Formats: sequence, structure tokens, C-alpha cells
Amino acid sequence: MPSTRNLHDRRLADAWATLTSHSTQGLPLDPDAGRLAFADPEFLLRRETRGIRFQLELLKPDLEQQALGIENTIVVFGSARFRSEDEAAELVKKAEAGGDAEMIRRAKALARNAPYYEKARAFGRLVAEYSAGKEPQDMLFICTGGGPGIMEAANRGAHEANGISVGLAIALPMEEKPNPYVTPALNFRFHYFALRKMHFMMRAKALVAFPGGFGTLDELFEVITLVQTRKAKQVPIVLFGTDYWKKLVNFDVLVDEGVISPQDLQLFTWADTPEVAWEAIKAFYRL
Repeated sequence: MPSTRNLHDRRLADAWATLTSHSTQGLPLDPDAGRLAFADPEFLLRRETRGIRFQLELLKPDLEQQALGIENTIVVFGSARFRSEDEAAELVKKAEAGGDAEMIRRAKALARNAPYYEKARAFGRLVAEYSAGKEPQDMLFICTGGGPGIMEAANRGAHEANGISVGLAIALPMEEKPNPYVTPALNFRFHYFALRKMHFMMRAKALVAFPGGFGTLDELFEVITLVQTRKAKQVPIVLFGTDYWKKLVNFDVLVDEGVISPQDLQLFTWADTPEVAWEAIKAFYRL
């Protein structure tokens, strides 16, 4: 005789199968008071149930990472637009063949920044190689936003070193497909930026920020602010690409104008090679 647990599991599965059937067959999902609440998207997507959705986005990646022993991560941020050196060179070739001046300019910018992709890839490999054979509590895992560009590169490096890595992707209208190098069981997708940022910090033992745009700046300054205000524990924050970051942000001006303290400049460090970035993290934790 089946157990109560098995009966319960089957009923939940049947409810979800009914919902999926409507979706795959293109059937309309009209309001139905008799539908189980957890399998009722019209109910779950109401404004009043937003708090439940927050809880789910917090809980699902947390439980899955716990199950796979992911406790310590190194978060890598950076542009989603950068490409590998081979791909960037091919884009330049195609653009020059087409003769469009703007396309050529963009392709050459990608080629100029392609070394950052290769360095993020090498950094991901260093982290995975370090963790190989370590006890679970001593392992460090690459964690990225799961997308293309620098994120792909860091996940790729970890993958090439036979390591596992985390991807915390965000659902956006113009999003590309998640990069193929994230470990499938750790390839999460978020609706809320706030919950995604929280997951970046929950297990982060370090942050490495490669050159990037608005998203990278948003994530970088959020982390710096959390550490500065002691809302988060101090972790190594590495700005990768000294020329880029010093050209983009004049941090000394903030000190000169009195809006930050001189010691706040010690919240982060600089690196231009994967080895220097990795050594900064190792030195912080005396690894």
C-alpha cells in the first residue's frame, strides 16, 4: 500500500502536469478557484503575492547550492559584450568586409578588449585548479551572472579545469542565452535584481570586477557600499584592469571632496593579470 507521502507527491505532480499540459497545448488559463495555489500562475503573479515570489527566489538557489556543497564563492563581474580573441578577430574580419564604419568601430573595440575575456578565463581556471582535491569547506567556486562575455569566460575557465561553477542569470527582454559553461545544476535564473544581488553576496569570499558597463558598476558599488557600511563582511574586492578603472572613476576626487574617507580606498585593490588577482585573494585569507 503506497505511503501518504507518495500519494501526496503524486497529487502535487498531477497538479503540475495539468498546468504544463495547458501551456504546451496553448490552452487558455482562465481563473480557477479550484486550482492548487502553488500551481496557479495567475495567483502567484498577483501583486499581493510578490513577497512569496521573493521568498522562492531566495530559497531555491540557496537550497540547491547547499545540496551541492557550494559554501564559498569568488564572484566575477564584467561586461557581457566582450568576446574571446578568436571570436573578436572574426567579427573584425566580417565588419571590414561589410564596409560599415560604425560596425568596424564596434568590432575593433571588441578586439581591443578581448584580452580581458582571456584573462577572466585564466582566472577561473586558477580558482578551479586550487580547489581540486580540497575538502568541501576549503573549496572556492567561481560564481558569475551566468551570461556571455566576462561571465562566460570565468565559467569557461573553471569548466576547462574540470571544476564546477555557479551562474546567477537575470531574465531580461534583450538577454542572450545562458553561457554553456555554468554547471547545469547551478544555473539559476532570477526575476528580481535585488534577490540576485543578495545571492552574489551570501557566499562571496571575494569579488573580481573586470571592465564593464552599467550593470558591472551597479554590482561593484553595491558591494563596496555594503562593505564600507559594514552591512557585509569585508572581502577582497579586486578591480581588474587598472587603466580602465582609473580612467573611468577618479576615486581620489571622492577623497578630495570629502565624500569618502581616505581609508575607504583600501576597500579595494588593483590587478592586471589573473595571477595578481588570485594572489591578492590568497594573501587576504592566508591560503
